[in-house]
Amino acid sequence: MAKNPTDQFDDIPADLARVGAHRAPAKGGRGWITFAWAALFTGVFVLAGIFGLSWLNGQSFFDDGGSALPSSTPTPEADPVTDPTTIDPARAITITILNGSPTVDSESAAGAELTALGWPIGALALASDRDIDTTVVYYSNPLDEDIARGLVLALGIGEIRESTAFLGAPVTIVLGSDYVPAATP
Repeated sequence: MAKNPTDQFDDIPADLARVGAHRAPAKGGRGWITFAWAALFTGVFVLAGIFGLSWLNGQSFFDDGGSALPSSTPTPEADPVTDPTTIDPARAITITILNGSPTVDSESAAGAELTALGWPIGALALASDRDIDTTVVYYSNPLDEDIARGLVLALGIGEIRESTAFLGAPVTIVLGSDYVPAATP
């Protein structure tokens, strides 16, 4: 192989710490800058994906469910069922009673009281929370509002609320501290 004559550029000082032909040592902290850019682009792509999917589903990302102003017309209320024997058997109504009060065995007392009145009681149990103040009758189907109103009248206390939190029975009564069992003769 041919040998080129040496010149002034072939003399390299021994103390020069060179890496490669024309590279200087890498500066510290460059990894964090790369990580920050990658995190920024990841966040941008995730937000773009959320907006894109909500657009494809026909929903707005910022939609709060249509919080409209209250109307001046009152919401129609169902007439309460005062005679449980008039309930259509096809509705398959069962009532669960949960004791949410610190009073022991309130669910059994309420169950006996409502059974004596002809209400179809299904299950009696303790609620997961035992310091509830107000008795609430929950119904999962809007068509069962009349039964919930009738149960409030039968108990003499309580509020009604539509909720899908108790799917085991169409109507669930959660007894609060305000429930006092009827006096037994």
